[in-house]
Amino acid sequence: MEDENKPTEPAQAVALKYRPRVESAPVLVAKGRGKIAERIVEIAREHKVPVYKNKTMTSMLMAIDLEREIPPELYRAVAEVLAYVYRLDREKGRSR
Repeated sequence: MEDENKPTEPAQAVALKYRPRVESAPVLVAKGRGKIAERIVEIAREHKVPVYKNKTMTSMLMAIDLEREIPPELYRAVAEVLAYVYRLDREKGRSR
C-alpha cells in the first residue's frame, strides 16, 4: 500500500538506438523525467516503435550520458529488450 503523503516519483523514459553495423552497442539517444518522459513515449508510439517498460533498467540507463553506448554491464538486460523488439517485429511481419 502506498503512503498517501509520500510524493510519487515522476515517470522516467529512455530511448536507445542500435545499428549493428555502425555501433558496437546500443546508444542512449533520449532520456527524461515527467513531461519529457511522457513525450519520449508518445513519440515512440507515433512512430510505431515498441515501448518496453522496466523501471529498474530505465533507472540504470538514466545514469548514462546521451549519445553514449550502453556499458557492458547492461548488455544482457538490453539484449532482452532487443529480443522483445525483434520478436514483435517478426510477429508484425517487419524487419529492422
